[in-house]
Amino acid sequence: MSLSRFALVLSLVVLSHVRAEEPPAGFTALFNGKDLSGWRGGDTYDHRKLLELPEAERAALIAKWNAKLKTDDGKPHWTVVGGELVNDGKGAYLTTEKDYGNFELLAEWKIKPATDSGIYLRGVPQVQIWDPAMKDPNNNGSAKGSGGLWNNAKTSPGRDPLVKADQPAGQWNRFRIVMIGSRVSVWLNGKLVVDHALLENYYDAKLPAQQRRPIPVRGPIELQTHDGGTTWKNIAIREIGSEEASRLLAAKGAEGYQPIFNGKNMDGWAGPLDAVKVKDGVIVWQEKKGGTIYWNKELADFQARVMFKLPPGGNNGLAIRYPGKGNTAYDGMTESQILDDNYEKVKGKIDPRQAHGSVYGMIAAARGYQHPIGEWNFEEVTVQGSRIKVELNGTVILDGDVATVDMTKVMANSAHPGKDRKSGFFGFAGHNDPVEFKDVLIKQL
Repeated sequence: MSLSRFALVLSLVVLSHVRAEEPPAGFTALFNGKDLSGWRGGDTYDHRKLLELPEAERAALIAKWNAKLKTDDGKPHWTVVGGELVNDGKGAYLTTEKDYGNFELLAEWKIKPATDSGIYLRGVPQVQIWDPAMKDPNNNGSAKGSGGLWNNAKTSPGRDPLVKADQPAGQWNRFRIVMIGSRVSVWLNGKLVVDHALLENYYDAKLPAQQRRPIPVRGPIELQTHDGGTTWKNIAIREIGSEEASRLLAAKGAEGYQPIFNGKNMDGWAGPLDAVKVKDGVIVWQEKKGGTIYWNKELADFQARVMFKLPPGGNNGLAIRYPGKGNTAYDGMTESQILDDNYEKVKGKIDPRQAHGSVYGMIAAARGYQHPIGEWNFEEVTVQGSRIKVELNGTVILDGDVATVDMTKVMANSAHPGKDRKSGFFGFAGHNDPVEFKDVLIKQL
């Protein structure tokens, strides 16, 4: 055999045995380096609506997307070559069959010149990919580089990358993406380009603010096709559990907070303190006891952070600008509900304005973003003027203004004489259930 022929045979043998790198410890490969196992077709389509379709209609729509993974004459838009996943820039988006909640995603990619692509997170667009050297007649921002949450509003954090970290078109780039709730951080080639920004819900962007819903709590990963060739490899994911998610959220933006619970006793607190016990650094509400306990320092504008854990059907609340007596939901600015998201299955029907995170009786919060019963949840509440924002486990479930509430349409037509209070106390409004709290922090604004 001639030397050139031997070299050709050897190269073919090596190519046939190319495999994707083993994912790091704790990660699962999404692309096996051989075929499209675990993937289906997809499109820019609201995943919530897909799940709401009758089973037969949902299957028919997915089958339609699957058909678009190939041309009309059967040529695939997605191929595997030498352990790499190659897209010709056309066809359906490659979409994971499995849905994901909180995760850390790794992916390597390279693009052809003047190419535009991206990664959808939980089916929501998108972490942007494009050639920074491409022409940009519409001023879309390609020169700023890849990695930004491009479908966020133009003035929103995360839309544009913090730095340009791309390799030139034709060279490999590496993403690390961490998503907890709606919070997304992106590293491109080892540089932080998006720092804990909220991914906005593209599908609700044109709705009035009060009708918009957060992004889904779970959804697929999608690799976008966008008229230019893109190659992928070493795509792997690590799912993040509730405990780690809460810890990571609590570590971000902690500057300026002070603990108001010492983990040992209720020093500095007032109200019916016999309603709670302190055990192992946790405030445990006692069964069959109610009332409002509060940190004995009056506050105007503030942010509060707290971890809470619920029993089935558990009910409690955050007292917001409580006057020190009376009913916090009415005599205070409000009670921000702490309630099992599956309360109806345990104890009976409620008004939407009684659901977890709601401004009690006045403004309903989005539901479905709690961790499972028995696990800790991380919540941050911002009270500024007449506005209240509640972020639960990394997702904003309420952002409302009590000054704009139509008081002729509140729950049960109840008066809320304290809703316009400018200051008051922060605390917990118990309702006889063994709800638990820890890591209670306040930052005055």
